[in-house]
Amino acid sequence: MKIIDWYIIKKYLGTFIYSLTLLILVVIVFDISEKIDTFIRHKAPLHAIIFQYYVNFIPYFVNLFIYLFSFIAVVFFTSRLAGNSEIIAMLSSGISFRRLLRPYMIVAVFLAVSSFFLRSSILPHTNHNLRIFMNKYVENLTRDKERNIHVQLGPGTFAYVESYNVKRHTGYRFALEKFDGERLIYKLNSNKIVRDTVLHKWVIYDYYILRFDSTGNQQITSGYMKDTTIALRPTDLYKIKQRFEEMNNYQLNQYIQKEKKRGSLSYKPYEIEKYKRYAGPVAILILTLLGMSLTSRKTRGGMGMNLGLGLLLAFSYILLMQVSVVFSTKGNLSPAIGVWIPNFIYLIVALYLLKKAPK
Repeated sequence: MKIIDWYIIKKYLGTFIYSLTLLILVVIVFDISEKIDTFIRHKAPLHAIIFQYYVNFIPYFVNLFIYLFSFIAVVFFTSRLAGNSEIIAMLSSGISFRRLLRPYMIVAVFLAVSSFFLRSSILPHTNHNLRIFMNKYVENLTRDKERNIHVQLGPGTFAYVESYNVKRHTGYRFALEKFDGERLIYKLNSNKIVRDTVLHKWVIYDYYILRFDSTGNQQITSGYMKDTTIALRPTDLYKIKQRFEEMNNYQLNQYIQKEKKRGSLSYKPYEIEKYKRYAGPVAILILTLLGMSLTSRKTRGGMGMNLGLGLLLAFSYILLMQVSVVFSTKGNLSPAIGVWIPNFIYLIVALYLLKKAPK
C-alpha cells in the first residue's frame, strides 16, 4: 500500500459516505413530513419513532442504495481527478492503469463484503423491528387475499377457500380435493373452517366427504364438526407484505424448499431475494470497474458530462433489474437468471470500457 493507494481509498470512501449520508438525511426529512400525521394519529411514542423506526430504517436504506452510491462516488471523484489532470500525471509517472485500479477494487471488495454481511445478518433483525413498528403505528402489513383462494398442499392435493378472515382465523366455503394422477379420489366440502390457535389444527363445520374407489363407486360421509390435520398454514390464506425482508439466508432456503416440495409458486419472490443477496455485492465490484473505466479520461464536457452519463447508466441498471425481476416473478424466466442478467450485461460494458481506457 503506497501513498497513492491511501489517497484514492480515502477519496472513494469519503465521497461514498458523504453522499450517502446527505441522501439519508434528506430522505428522513421527507419521510417525517409524509408520516407525521400517521404518527400523531396512531399516538406513536417519540422514542419508538427514533429508536425503533429510524434507527432500523437507516440500514434498510443503506442496503437499498449501496451499489448505486458506490458507483456515483467513483464517477464523481474520478471525474475530478481526471479534470485536474491527476490521472494523467499518475499514468505519466509510470503507474499502469491496472495498478491504478487496485485501490478502487480494494474499497469495492470491502463494500461488497460489508453489503453481504449487512443483507445476511443485520438486516433480517433490523427489518423485523422496523416491521413491528410499521404494523403497529403506520400500516397493517398483513393483508387478506382476494376471494377464491386456491392452494396446492402437495402433489395431487388442492385446497380452496372462498374467503378468509385473519382476525377470526376463519375460512368460508372450504374444499379439499385429492387426485391420483388425473382421477379424483377424495373431495371434502365444508361451509366453514376455523383455525385452533392453541392446538395448531383446523376444525371444519357442516361438512361432507366423497371418497371414490378405483371402480368409480363413491362413499359419502357427513357431519357437523370435525378436527383435522390438514397441511394448510394460515399464511397460505393471507399475505404479509415482503415477509422475506426479515428472513436470514437459512430461513429463506428452508421456505423455498418447502414451497417447491408443495408445488407452490409463492417461493419466487423469496428466491429472487436470495439471489439478490449475492448479486448485489457483486454489482458493487462491476459498477466500480465500470465507473473507473468510464470517467478516467479527461473530456471536454468535464465532470458534469461524466456525472450525467454515470447517473444514466446507474438508473438504467436499476430499470433493467426491475424488468428482469418482473419477468422472473410473473413469467417463466428463472429467478437466478433474472437477478444476474444486469450484472452480466454491465460486466461486458465494463470490460469494454476498461479496454478503451487510457493506458
